[in-house]
Parts: sequence; C-alpha cells; structure tokens
Amino acid sequence: VECCSQERTYLKYYGLLAERFCRLNLLWEECFAKCFATVYLAVHKIDTGRIRNITKLFGHLLETDAIPWTVFSVVRLTEDDTTASNRIFLKFLFQELSEFYSEAGLSSRMQHPDLAEALQGVWPRDSLRNVRFSVHFFDAIDLPALAQSQRQFIADLEAELAAEERAEMERERQERLLNN
Repeated sequence: VECCSQERTYLKYYGLLAERFCRLNLLWEECFAKCFATVYLAVHKIDTGRIRNITKLFGHLLETDAIPWTVFSVVRLTEDDTTASNRIFLKFLFQELSEFYSEAGLSSRMQHPDLAEALQGVWPRDSLRNVRFSVHFFDAIDLPALAQSQRQFIADLEAELAAEERAEMERERQERLLNN
C-alpha cells in the first residue's frame, strides 16, 4: 500500500499483486482489510495524490472480492465523524467502484442484505441530520443513485412525522370540543 501510494499515478500492478496475495492466503486478506481501516482512520495525514492511488488499490481489491466489503464497518459517514480527508477518500473510492460496477450496479451491490450491517455507517439512520448529510455527500460526488434508499427513508420519516402531527392536532381539537 505504501509503495502504491508513492507512485506518481496508480499502477494496476499493485492492485493485481495485492489481489494475488489475498487469493493465496486468508492471512493476506485480513492484513489488507486491517490496512484499509488503518489508512481510513489516518487518512488526514496523507496528501490527495497518495489518497487517490490508495483508493484505486482498495477499489481493485473490493471489485475483485479479494477483501470483504465488511471493511466499510469502520466508516461512519456523518458531518461530525468524518474529516475532509475521509470524505475525499470515500469520494475517490466510490467513484472507482462506480466505474467498475456502474452506478446502478454499485447501488444494487451496496443494498445487498449481507452487507447491511457493514454499511450501517455509510447509511446512518440515527438522526435526520446524518441521513441528509449522507444523501448530500453522494449527490455532491455525482452518485445520487447510491443514496436512493436514504431518500426513501427521509420521505417515510417525514410522512410518519406529519401523520403524528396531524393526529396530535386532531386530539387537541377533540379535547377542546369536549371542554367547550
């Protein structure tokens, strides 16, 4: 990973070599998965050119299923939990993956039920603010199809809140009628 990051431009040789290592022994797969987490958590120390090369390497490993998609479990895509460098890393990585799968294919892949737990951080649902942030992130990197489930979640939540508000207003109206 370090050698790949130091090249002027990405050389596919590093991706193929890393993929071969992962295919030879499960130990290498685990090492590259740990390396993903390490790099993501320390990406603020890396310049943008090196980030691009690293994301292309990890993109290759994910595209070929040389490392599991559970590596995304370290990602929490919220305004408070990411830095500009984390967002650049994710932008480059998702753009790389969308070039391989197409936007619709990547969206389908990321909605797979087996990946739901690992991708919880990419699709936060703990607050409306965080959901909207993830939607805006994918819109900003020109991959709006990836955020379709988040948009649906927002629409459902807003409809639910509106229904609760209407029910509360109706209860208050009924209470006023009974009091008069």
